[in-house]
Amino acid sequence: MNIGQAAKASGISAKMIRYYERVGLIPKATRTHSGYRVYTEKDVYTLSFIQKARDLGFSVEKMHELLSLWRDRGRTSADVKALAVDHIEALKEKIEALQAMHETLRHLADNCQGDERPDCPIIDNLSDGVRADESRSKSC
Repeated sequence: MNIGQAAKASGISAKMIRYYERVGLIPKATRTHSGYRVYTEKDVYTLSFIQKARDLGFSVEKMHELLSLWRDRGRTSADVKALAVDHIEALKEKIEALQAMHETLRHLADNCQGDERPDCPIIDNLSDGVRADESRSKSC
């Protein structure tokens, strides 16, 4: 099948399929005499696996590991679980960071008057209280 058919069958865009090929998540596709990529049903299964891993937020590096484990019938489920637990911890850290950003921005927005005056705690926080015209005059 061509890249468009593989994209439709896997639910991954042709652009992402080319990217996954470039980063080595899938092998380089064979080419027709006219240079078109040709994909197999096995490639589509691999792309579907990658898409599901991506939906769970796994990085390309971790997807390489997952694909290796998937292909290795001698793997242990303990190895797979360890990878998943590590990812859960990374997600937890990201969630905590996002919650902290949310709380900070919520506090700033709640304290902004949102009126016609130029004073704004959001801008003050982002600029550490330095006005834009002051920052230009202080540059070399």
